[in-house]
Amino acid sequence: MIRILSLLTILILNTAYLLAQNEHRKFTSSGINKFDFFYAGESKTHQMYIVKNGRVIWEYHNDNNVGEISDATLLKNGNILVAHQYRILEMTKNKKIVWQMDAPHETEIHTIQPIGKNHVVYVQSGKPQKVVIMEIPSLKVVREFEIEGKKIVHGQCRNARLTSKGTLLVAHMDMNFVREYDSKGAILRTIDLPGVWGITELANGNLLASCRKYVREVGSQGETVWEADFTNKQYKSMQTAVRMKNGNTIINTWFSEWDKIPLDRTNPPVQAIGISPDKKVVWELCSWVKPDLGPSTIIQPLEKKVDRTKMFFGEFK
Repeated sequence: MIRILSLLTILILNTAYLLAQNEHRKFTSSGINKFDFFYAGESKTHQMYIVKNGRVIWEYHNDNNVGEISDATLLKNGNILVAHQYRILEMTKNKKIVWQMDAPHETEIHTIQPIGKNHVVYVQSGKPQKVVIMEIPSLKVVREFEIEGKKIVHGQCRNARLTSKGTLLVAHMDMNFVREYDSKGAILRTIDLPGVWGITELANGNLLASCRKYVREVGSQGETVWEADFTNKQYKSMQTAVRMKNGNTIINTWFSEWDKIPLDRTNPPVQAIGISPDKKVVWELCSWVKPDLGPSTIIQPLEKKVDRTKMFFGEFK
């Protein structure tokens, strides 16, 4: 009898602890004070944040826009470059629009990069799909070239990044590969990466690819240097990844506000995770209230300053 009572006591205490943890998770945010970052994500409300010392110091909300923020970059001068499916734009931290352009009819633009002070490059998904170099703020197209893409426009491409060599890496989501292009459209290499969503060049010259169920670092020949596999983990779908100066990898995990199943705020999903070089989860971000950061697509550590004057694409600087 004593043993049974002891077991019941342990069970009650454990249940109370778990309930308390759920309530804590429901009404507070965890992981938000780990490092300083710029944050944006694919949600029905366009929203972006700058978090410093665990507190939101800047935020942007727009309920009147359509589309989803798939790409956003905080620039060294404080401006923010945004692609939200049906429009690209640049705004100041005072939320003043510097320039903006709507995606042409039956096309989508999910990713954009700055080139110097006077140009940008973006991928225009459509029939056909194109890489476009545009002068700003005049919005004059100075060069474009077609790239491969399947028929469904929305599934073609989500992410592209310039390299230190002045080339462009494009994550062909629908084709399951990353392709590197020069500024005239020549294909320099193709790397098979099933489920690829995001791609970026690391400081060591390798590439960091975020795919649906894994994140992989690949070498110059496409060989796997490092990989974290999430196939059997609770995390849903990887979107972008960034390598921190301390060697950890920050990975955004996707939650869709367009799913029929609404967000369970009593047990919400994590928005991002940190993985150590030995592939251990060392950090989780779960901030759906106080503050509600919303779905996560972009986390740019403030230590990763983007200086547009140092970015170039071939002869465009």
